[in-house]
Amino acid sequence: MIPRRWVPTPLLYASAAVHLGAVAAALVRPAAWPLALGAVALNHAALTAAGLWPRSQLLGPNWVRLPADGAESARIAITIDDGPDPDVTPRVLSVLAQAGAEATFFCVGERVERFAELAREIVRGGHSIENHSQRHRHDFSLLGPRRMRAEISRAQDVIERVTGSRPWFFRAPAGLRNPFLEPVLSHLGLRLASWTRRGFDTVNGNADAVYQRLAHPLRGDDILLLHDGNAARGPGGTPVILEVLPRLLEAIAANQMRTVTLRSALPR
Repeated sequence: MIPRRWVPTPLLYASAAVHLGAVAAALVRPAAWPLALGAVALNHAALTAAGLWPRSQLLGPNWVRLPADGAESARIAITIDDGPDPDVTPRVLSVLAQAGAEATFFCVGERVERFAELAREIVRGGHSIENHSQRHRHDFSLLGPRRMRAEISRAQDVIERVTGSRPWFFRAPAGLRNPFLEPVLSHLGLRLASWTRRGFDTVNGNADAVYQRLAHPLRGDDILLLHDGNAARGPGGTPVILEVLPRLLEAIAANQMRTVTLRSALPR
């Protein structure tokens, strides 16, 4: 991928100004250091809040919908996270194939290594595999730029080696990040993608509730999030995605919409 130019957001410019102003105020007027320290603390709280809001664009570009294509859109992007899973993913692929649907799988690098043939099966099915970090670390948003880049770069290399295709998009574990992420992604030529709506299907075993969150209402250019890895189970032990996905695909077809991958939605 070709590196992108990193452009700091207004929040980051403001953060730099706050830090410089705090240092200057403390040097010129030492008695003002408590106020300066308070301003810096408030600024760090704002940065933390922006990183804990997965759909935020305050730290950099973030796909929360597909980019407009100049016409009333009938496109829906289904994204599926945390796999591949040897029990769930093959059944997800079967459901997608029966509906003639495309999906974007945000895969964990170490799971792609472990289940390499299953990762290749995803690509053979006409879907795309994108980067969801190498190990899906729960402390990902606390990493510094060097370790964050190592996590993402390792997954890039693993996915390309196994599937022959290098990812174009990145999704942070749980959607959580910090100000270091966008410079890293820019250097690697990756785009951050979150979602329009998610079903919380890793914690909610109620398929009806998950479906309602995703499908009501369906709008063109939605990016919807489900999970084949870490999938919650319904009362009968069935992974929730397997109960929700067929209904969701039927609703998309009934609304005369079509599924697309994130890659296919990139402006040409």
